[in-house]
Amino acid sequence: MAEPGFWDNQEKANSVVKRLKSLKAVTAPWQETVDRHRELRELAELLKEDDGELAAEISFGVEALSRSVEKLELKTLLSGRFDANSAFLSVNAGAGGTESCDWAQMLLRMYARWAEDKGYEARMVDILYGEEAGVKNATLYVGGEHAYGYLRSERGVHRLVRISPFDANKRRHTSFASVDVVPEIEDEVDFKIEEKDLRIDVFRSSGPGGQSVNTTDSAVRITHLPTGTVVQCQNERSQFQNKQTAMKMLKSRIYEIEQRRKEEELSRQCDSSKKKIEWGSQIRSYVMHPYTMVKDHRTGLETGDAGGVMDGDLDGFIEAYLRKKAEG
Repeated sequence: MAEPGFWDNQEKANSVVKRLKSLKAVTAPWQETVDRHRELRELAELLKEDDGELAAEISFGVEALSRSVEKLELKTLLSGRFDANSAFLSVNAGAGGTESCDWAQMLLRMYARWAEDKGYEARMVDILYGEEAGVKNATLYVGGEHAYGYLRSERGVHRLVRISPFDANKRRHTSFASVDVVPEIEDEVDFKIEEKDLRIDVFRSSGPGGQSVNTTDSAVRITHLPTGTVVQCQNERSQFQNKQTAMKMLKSRIYEIEQRRKEEELSRQCDSSKKKIEWGSQIRSYVMHPYTMVKDHRTGLETGDAGGVMDGDLDGFIEAYLRKKAEG
């Protein structure tokens, strides 16, 4: 960065600055923890039996240091190629009409709250509303360091059990929604998408109404013909911006499809008894009636604070998944 002419190429310079921030995000917390450990050791050497005040200070410092080490340990589990990247999180309502659409919207809110608590950017990229309530499918962009590394643990089917607010007879209903997560990929992967393989459609943005809604053909839908992958974006007013975002999503999805294909092929070669997870094989259940409980079926972790989970308290489930995956 100190070289003359560094800022002449703005795009390359921004890429280097982004890389620097990413490296500092790893090294700075580590160095702070090492320095704090050294300080506590030096204080411990000065400790005398009758010095209760210093002993309390050291005890408090050790507890804080322990929490810092736990956070650093968790970050070492985010070692995948794109774990440090931002993410596109998609939620799709399952069979069940309005009930499932409402559940999909609840999940969207849960992830938006989680992102907000983490200090991440949470921006709606595309959304298709349900006929009566909720959403049929939506894509949320979550921007921030290690957003994909954390959120990849949420990929799968989520099951809700509750008394339906849409049932006049107050019966208990079970709803399903699937969550998919792909990393934001810009220049990290060296592959090109041929223009001839794309079908690009423009249409008017949809929404619940309001000023300037459905007045211009700014929304963009891109279909990758060889794989049948479809992405769309209608968040921005500019058709150009929507197309740029849609192309990012498409690149990420195609890369993810190729990686999963390779993993499945390797899995079949290594262990023919493994089966692909199909729709209905939920990774987590959220029970609101007759008791409240959220249970992750992959790790066995459960909590009775369903309200806290729906307000974005997902760190326990994410950490348990990452640790179990690292052990396995």
